[in-house]
Amino acid sequence: MTRMIVGLGNPGHDYANTRHNAGFMAVDLIAENLRASYWKDEYGARTSLVRLGDEEILLVEPQTFMNLSGSSVRNLAEAYDASISEIIVVHDDLDLTLGLVKVKRGGGHGGHNGLRSLHEKLDDDGYLRVRVGIGRPPGRMDAADYVLQRMRPSVAEELEAVMPTAAQAAIHVLEHGVDSAMREFNAS
Repeated sequence: MTRMIVGLGNPGHDYANTRHNAGFMAVDLIAENLRASYWKDEYGARTSLVRLGDEEILLVEPQTFMNLSGSSVRNLAEAYDASISEIIVVHDDLDLTLGLVKVKRGGGHGGHNGLRSLHEKLDDDGYLRVRVGIGRPPGRMDAADYVLQRMRPSVAEELEAVMPTAAQAAIHVLEHGVDSAMREFNAS
């Protein structure tokens, strides 16, 4: 059985510097830290098999756009015999202040379209989550516009600064379990 770390985001240059790509940013850092040497395209995602100790971990960045991520993740989970409870999803979270990282098991989608797609396609919300805080939109700005808006350099730097914590949280879940990760990362 293979364990998976899935980063949610949108493919392409137009979305690279947006809050909604926090999951991709974290998985890219994990790939760098675990020395991913080869990415391939399969089941509508960019994937790389890496080693963490004696274990193979599949890093996943769905290329189907956020709202359709669930199909790609479901197909990969089936192909790699990954149980839903062994999938870690890293995603942006409007309900957390920019710079916070929290770990969670299951729960609702909270209006997040990537999570909604996962819920629908996996028929299960028991996957694990690393939530990366991006804060709420200012004033009456639409949430969709906010998450897809190109970030000012200062905001991009703040989000980039939290990526090591998000990457550590995902690895901590793999090495020590979700309960330990929640104690470690949810205290702040």
